[in-house]
Amino acid sequence: MQVYKVGGAVRDRLLGLPVTDVDRVVVGATTEEMLAQGFRPVGADFPVFLHPKTGEEYALARTERKSGRGYGGFTFYASPEVTLEEDLIRRDLTINAMAEDDQLNLTDPYHGQRDLEARILRHVSPAFAEDPLRVLRVARFAARYAGLGFTVADETMDLMRQLSESGELQALTAERSWKEISRALMEDHPQVFIQVLRDCGALKVLMPEVDALFGVPQPETHHPEIDTGLHTLSVLEQSALHKQPLTVRWACLLHDLGKGLTPEEEWPRHIAHEHTGLKLIKAVNERFKVPKDCQELALLVGQYHTHGHRALELKASTLLELLQSFDIYRRPQRFEEFIVACEMDARGRKGLEQRSYPQADYLRGAAQAARAVAVQPLLEQGFKGPELGEALKRERLKALKIYKDNA
Repeated sequence: MQVYKVGGAVRDRLLGLPVTDVDRVVVGATTEEMLAQGFRPVGADFPVFLHPKTGEEYALARTERKSGRGYGGFTFYASPEVTLEEDLIRRDLTINAMAEDDQLNLTDPYHGQRDLEARILRHVSPAFAEDPLRVLRVARFAARYAGLGFTVADETMDLMRQLSESGELQALTAERSWKEISRALMEDHPQVFIQVLRDCGALKVLMPEVDALFGVPQPETHHPEIDTGLHTLSVLEQSALHKQPLTVRWACLLHDLGKGLTPEEEWPRHIAHEHTGLKLIKAVNERFKVPKDCQELALLVGQYHTHGHRALELKASTLLELLQSFDIYRRPQRFEEFIVACEMDARGRKGLEQRSYPQADYLRGAAQAARAVAVQPLLEQGFKGPELGEALKRERLKALKIYKDNA
């Protein structure tokens, strides 16, 4: 019975990066032997155990065979006869198919270390094409390691293209897809994730609404980069550079979907794209069963981001409607996330990345002015029910007019 660290722990140590998750493979052991040593079994699909003291995961070496569609369409075989090399060959990328023992002796049958040095993401074997989730995983690794100069090997990109065209991507569950998408969006270069998916044809299968933005022009005066798809990638890049949370990054990805519906004869203008895009944002949200906070912010940013850009010109009444739409009194954080999403949108334009965005502080001040209106004096004047709501609205409008005059 031999224990090896495998996968990400080995890869990141060799790259000189912090090791967070440690996976271990046990070669030459049976389930019974693991149980006899006090290991606790977890997972229904294949034999994984928790260490009796540390709680860390140990998996028996196993092989797998394609038996159905999608990520879950595999049967696993674990036995003491399965070798370390047989276990490693079923992994996705060569850089994830290395193992080391306690003395840091490296087992690298598929040249993962060579690919690490060459900064290449390369599949281990043709079995890569049996698991559609690997398309998303490779794109995510490309986003994670883009800053180190990693790119996807041409032959791996060919397999990803085949998978995208095969219809297998549709077999992925919403939950599995969202797990990969959300993790990828939180990497340092999330725009690379979207670009790689587009390059292999997966984006038009998974998110045709985003794919449709590429090649759609915008007015050059406002958007020197012109192409809406490239703008979306830049906005996503800015959201990562400014360390924004997932809610903001998701909203940044979807904010301009309506521009993909503009008839060509109306290009490069996109009148009312904020409203036409809402049904598309809703569709993408539902497709991946996106968490509620991400869903809500994406819809609000899609609908109101141009209000954000024109904040300084808005009438006090329009400003009040905007604040009410976000329920700034009970959910101040959501409005703050809207403001930064608008700022990322403004910065995601070629040559304008460093331009100041005074609208942000102006909107924060407006929210503060509206929230400062006290309810108690109105209650003391006898207002209640719907009348109280109207009186409160009038006072907030007054406060916003004063704020606007003094801004």
